[in-house]
Amino acid sequence: MQVRHVIELVGFDGDDTLWHSEGYYQSAHGEFERIVGNYIDLANVRLHDRLLETERRNIRLFGYGAKGMTLSMLESAIEMTESRISATDLHRIIEIGKQVLAHPVELLPGIRAAVEAVAARQRVVLITKGDLFHQEQKVASSGLADLFHRIEIVSEKDDRAYRRVLGECEVSPQHFAMVGNSLRSDIAPVVQLGGWGVYMPYHVTWAHEKDTDFVDSASRVVQVEEPRGIARAVEELQARAAA
Repeated sequence: MQVRHVIELVGFDGDDTLWHSEGYYQSAHGEFERIVGNYIDLANVRLHDRLLETERRNIRLFGYGAKGMTLSMLESAIEMTESRISATDLHRIIEIGKQVLAHPVELLPGIRAAVEAVAARQRVVLITKGDLFHQEQKVASSGLADLFHRIEIVSEKDDRAYRRVLGECEVSPQHFAMVGNSLRSDIAPVVQLGGWGVYMPYHVTWAHEKDTDFVDSASRVVQVEEPRGIARAVEELQARAAA
């Protein structure tokens, strides 16, 4: 007799869950500050905060990812230097963005074995957000695509996106668990729909992804510190779901 799993589908985030990502963006921000620092006194301006504000404002126009970041850096540089920044330095900012787009895909240690362990018991899907071309390139370069039943690249991870993916996979939220490093994008929307979460924090997180007041008051989330704990966390959630 076939065993019916209470949790039938497990989703995995991409950036900073399967492969390293945010560190490249942090390095880009540091180089951006060095360039703009030649024109303004960084001690007297909130350059990082103002860039973040610009990025947040532009998400609805440019979406997530390196291209949106680059356009926001160009806009911020022009505004904050009152258009004094040179064409040469604007070109340097563009090159920073290109370097982020071209960075190598480096898997988190042990993540392939972790996905394989979960895939041995449940269907697994990759649900990642960001620029379509960049995310497609990362997935192809990761060597993990063969493990997933389905690969979804979305513009935003919200309840609408998760409802669509789950509907197309013919799975209700209570039979779904999401693995990711962002409470805001990976965990909160799924739990609020009635699903489950495996939260694996990354050592650095974009400030925008920290913008949440989510609290797991119903024990629907298990936190792990590294990939080797993911399969066991899914089994723990399985037990809770079956109780």
